[in-house]
Amino acid sequence: MNRRLTLPTEAASQPPVSYIPTPTAAYRQHRKAAEVVLEPGPPRTGLGAEPLPVPFGLGARVLMWKQDPSVGEIGTRKVFLPGLVLDGPRDARITFGQPGIDAVSPNAFGDYVTMPDTPQFDAVHTYAVVRQTLTMYQRALAGASGDSPLPWQWNDSANTAPLVIYPYGLPNVMNAFYSRNQACLKFGDFVPLGQAARMYTCRSFDIVSHETAHAVLDGLKPQWLLADNPPQTGAPHEAFGDMTAIFLTLSQLDQCEAIVAQTKARLHDKTFLADIAEQFGLALGRPNGLRNADNDITLSQAGTEVHALSQVFTGAIYDVLADLFALARAPEHKDDAVVLHQVGTTLRGLVLRALIAAPDHAASYADVVNAMLRLAVDDGLPVATRNAIRNRFVQRQVVQGPLDQDHVAGVDLLPGVQDAPGAVQDRRACCGTMNLAEYYDVEGLLDVERQLLTKWCAEHGRAGGAPAAPSP
Repeated sequence: MNRRLTLPTEAASQPPVSYIPTPTAAYRQHRKAAEVVLEPGPPRTGLGAEPLPVPFGLGARVLMWKQDPSVGEIGTRKVFLPGLVLDGPRDARITFGQPGIDAVSPNAFGDYVTMPDTPQFDAVHTYAVVRQTLTMYQRALAGASGDSPLPWQWNDSANTAPLVIYPYGLPNVMNAFYSRNQACLKFGDFVPLGQAARMYTCRSFDIVSHETAHAVLDGLKPQWLLADNPPQTGAPHEAFGDMTAIFLTLSQLDQCEAIVAQTKARLHDKTFLADIAEQFGLALGRPNGLRNADNDITLSQAGTEVHALSQVFTGAIYDVLADLFALARAPEHKDDAVVLHQVGTTLRGLVLRALIAAPDHAASYADVVNAMLRLAVDDGLPVATRNAIRNRFVQRQVVQGPLDQDHVAGVDLLPGVQDAPGAVQDRRACCGTMNLAEYYDVEGLLDVERQLLTKWCAEHGRAGGAPAAPSP
């Protein structure tokens, strides 16, 4: 479609006049700008060369929070999501299902760029983080096992139903959760004490990626969410949620640049990377977000409380990240942000594949660490990398081993502090996911009380049969 560019004339009564090109530097500059906006040409390899073939690709730009809303230096930015995105937004794996909010349609350019602090923006942002999280982990497995769609827990050959997102699914609730039975993510909103503005958990990059991680891991290890597992089997779910927020941040180069600038390339300096769900933490009166990944908690300090246990693993992984970044840095040859991005990619793949390799039931932290070390050997990673992994988990009392010797390939490390026999998970401080009744043997717990009642009735001569008629 040809378009005519017009400029206003000095006389308002006269009709607009067409812009008449003249061979001047000003026109050439104008024409280049017009080509970008109106008539982009095909890419060329050089003067007179044939145009390069352009592969047909699908995708949409979205406007989203690139970090927690309280991290003002990051704020909202446009992001490109490759693949088919339809009204909702939705795709084959993820769909929008919030009642009372119309599906968001793309604009004239096929993009989902909406005004912040609106239901439409929240729908787009929440979808974008879920999509980025799933894509990130599918990419992490692509080299190891070919195309890997990472199914949701309910998916099989007869059921390819997507994960449903409810950005406002828990009104006036200070929480969020992933539900296997409902095949969804639901996010809460509330007004913090002493404040006027409502806080929406769906706006937090960290919280959305954390809850999505529960769904991803449940698809891979469906037994791990059940409360009858030992504490060290439940804790990786919470740890994986927090690590996912970190890994998703590191998967984006602009955020790596911001982290390097904020810390001067020292990851143990205070940074938004280690602070998980900053805005939520502030609403609860905490200084470092909901949790701090850069911590020093050991297994003997954590006990059986799942969130405390999760921070042991998250803290060790954060230490490993900082160690590997320090080992790989070569600022005279490569940009620090690029190195941090690459280290994050390597560590993300190790963690995900180690969780997959761990036992399907009653897995321990030591199982996961030994799987990481075996994979590091298989991947040909330097011994210094393996030493860093081993040493950080030795310091956290997860495994036993020498801190002053190189890691020996092919030899599993003995576990450090272990769950006591019959130890029961304490999930009281967990996110909404791990407190849902569907992950407990609720009927089994009710049967215990029923059996006690049956025994008492038998002992007191109340035999079975038709109930006695009530007295008049």
